[in-house]
Order: sequence, then structure tokens, then C-alpha cells
Amino acid sequence: MQGTGSTGAGTAAAGLRRRAVLGYGVGDSANSMVISTANMFLLVYYTDVAGIPAAAAGTLLLLVRLFNAVTDIVAGRVADRSRRSRWGKFRPFLFFGAVPLLCSAAAFSVPPWDADGKLIYAYVTYACVSLSYSLVNVPYGCLVGAMTQNPRDRARLASARTLGGLTVGALLGLVVAPLLESKAHMQQTFTVTTLVFVAVGTGLYLLTAVTAQERVHQDVEKITIRQSVATLRQNSPLLVLCSSSVLFVTGTTSMGAAQFFYLRDVLGRLDLYPVVSLGQVVITLSVAVLMPRLVLRWGKRSVYCWGGSLAVVGGAVSFAAPSSVPSLGIGGILLSLCGSAVVGILMWALVADTVEFGQWKTDVRVDGVNYALLAATRKLGMAFGGALAAFALSWGGYVSGAGAQSEDALAGIRSAAGLLPAALVLFGVLIMRWYRLTEERHAELVAELGVRTPSGT
Repeated sequence: MQGTGSTGAGTAAAGLRRRAVLGYGVGDSANSMVISTANMFLLVYYTDVAGIPAAAAGTLLLLVRLFNAVTDIVAGRVADRSRRSRWGKFRPFLFFGAVPLLCSAAAFSVPPWDADGKLIYAYVTYACVSLSYSLVNVPYGCLVGAMTQNPRDRARLASARTLGGLTVGALLGLVVAPLLESKAHMQQTFTVTTLVFVAVGTGLYLLTAVTAQERVHQDVEKITIRQSVATLRQNSPLLVLCSSSVLFVTGTTSMGAAQFFYLRDVLGRLDLYPVVSLGQVVITLSVAVLMPRLVLRWGKRSVYCWGGSLAVVGGAVSFAAPSSVPSLGIGGILLSLCGSAVVGILMWALVADTVEFGQWKTDVRVDGVNYALLAATRKLGMAFGGALAAFALSWGGYVSGAGAQSEDALAGIRSAAGLLPAALVLFGVLIMRWYRLTEERHAELVAELGVRTPSGT
């Protein structure tokens, strides 16, 4: 049995100040200046600005994001093994927040070299983004447990993080995307945006480091790699969830990467990008507010599956919507975003339940490994999804800079934005039928854990 203990003021009875919650939230705004910018615009930058062929860009996104899945796990072990300083265990990593921001600016500044030189530069800079981002973002995620043990305060931190990330996502959609309609000024737009993000994002990381004080100090016995692997192998709910996550994130990432092309080339309405971005903010916030009631009534797995079903229908609508009826295509996108918000929020609640299941099954508690495995599968999904969108463009014969795309190219864009995401998410929903850890079962095993040893662990 792996024992845990905690000291300090961060007990369940001690509430967090508002400044600490807000300070933590702005940290995810800085995170989004790196990850959201890459997810939304890196594919269109590589193809339409840097002049990298779509197939080569897809391979790049696939390989580097696979590498990113590994860097997340490495970053988790680095964070766990770090020594506690007067700033705490995880906060010192935030002082290096400028590094991934600078690497992001470099990634969006491919020099006018020959084809091989551009590709090598793109691989190196995006790999640097992935590694440096993991070493900042993973410790940032670990801060929640170090700041408080109060369930309500942890919910406040999660809400603040969601709002912080959404703010930047909305900014990219409402302000940056419309500026990209003029292909002649794309490089200038990306250069200015990423450099501004370096200055602002660094300040936000520092603000989080100063305000998000670590008040809970946990002492956990070291767990061997063999114990971790053995625990994961017996944690069937976690394996089911991770399998569903790979398919779901692959689909939603493909949809997100192809969204710019879909609005511009298929619907001819890039001016509606801000509408979609604003709709995503409103939808996600609304879902976050309603989620506790939905889960209380139907349970997490059922709501997860219903949310996934909405994304499936939305993808099918986007694929089939005629170009002459852009409102129908936009409706499909918004429906998909609603389903994505439901599943995205519940994924992290479900993985928390699997921690207790693994502990009940093996008497070994591995919070970090569970979190890292789900995070890694999400990175795999991002890798597959980004590559899928790029390959779909390539298969259709997409031509960068063309005034009008061929019917085959438009079909490729439609597939990447609608049909393929719908199919992948559908399989992800079906896999969740094997997720047996209901709320009732979880309550039973938690109660058993509470009486298994005097310490409750």
C-alpha cells in the first residue's frame, strides 16, 4: 500500500483566495497561446505561407505530436522527481514559460529556404515547442493538487482554467482568423501575433507562479515502473477511456485543423470564423455550468456518450451541408463543438474515478501515471487528427494559393471537417459501452477503500 500524507495550510478546510484562483486561470491563457495557436493555424501556415506540401505537413504533425506524447510522460517524471524549493515543487517550472512561447514564434517563422531546408526547420522548431511546452504545462496541471484539497476549490480552479483557455481561443478566432483572409499578409499576422504572445504570455506565467502558492505538501512512497505498469494493465476502465479518447481527440482535432479550410474554401464564408469561435465560448461555458446537473441525473458515462453522439450528428451535417446553405454547415460545426465540450469536460472527471479503481484493484495508487496516460493518448489523438486533416487535403489535390479548389479538393476538406471526425467519434462512443465504472460502483469501491486500512489508502 502506498501511503500519503499532507501538511501545510492547504487542507480541505482552508479556502483559496480569489487572486489565487484567477492567477491559476491566467496560466492556461498562456498555455493556449502556444497549443491553441498551433492546433488552429499551424497546418494552414505550413501549407499556405511556408509552402510545405500538405502530405509533408501531415507527416510532420503526426511525428512531432507522437513525440509530444512521450515528452508529456517524461515531463511528469521530471516534475515528480524535482526537489521542493521555497517556491514549491511545481511553480519553478513556470518561470521558464517564455521558452515554449519563443519556440512557438520560431515555428511560425519558417525562412524562405529550399524545400528540404524549410522542412528540417519546421521539424526542429515544432519539436522544441512540444518539449518545452510539456515541461511547463504538465507541472502547471499538477499545481491543482498542490494548491488545495478542498473539492469546491478544485472545481473553481478547473473553471478558471477553462475560462483562461477559452479567452485566448476566442481571441484567435475573433481577431486573428479574420486577418488571414488576405494571403499576402499571413506571415506578418502570424509574426506579430506570436511575438505579442511571447510578451503577454510570459507575464501571465509569472503571475501564476507568484499567486498560485503550493499549500499542500504530499509525501508519497516511490512507485516502481513495474508497479505502475501492473496497475495500468489491471485498470480496465482507464484502458477503455484512453481507447475512446484516442478516437475522439483524433476526430475533433481533424475537424479543428480543417475548419479554416472548410469555412474559406467550401462555404466561402471565412468571415463567419469569429461567429464559430464566439459560439464555442458560449457553448463551453454553458456546458460547464450545466454539467453537474446532467451528471447527477444521468451519470458521467451516459452524458459522455450523448455528447459524443451530438458530435457525430454535427460532423455528418457539416459534411453533407451544401455550399449554398452556409448556415447549415455552421450549425453542424456548432453541434460538433457542443458534443466536444461535453466529452472534453467529462474525460478528466472520468479519469479521476479510474484512480480509485486501480487502487482498489491493486492496492497501489498512481494518480500521476493515470493522468499522464490519458494526456499521452490525447496527444496521440492530436497527432493522428492533424495528420488526417493534412492527408485528406493532399488526397483531394488541394492546391495552396489557388483561387478556387477542385471538387476533389473540396471533398477532401469536407471529409476532414465532417465525415471522418463523425466516424471516429462514433467508434469512440461505442467503445465506452465497455466502461463499467458507474457512479454507484465507484461509491462502493471508495467505501471499501476507506475501511481497508486505518489510513483510508
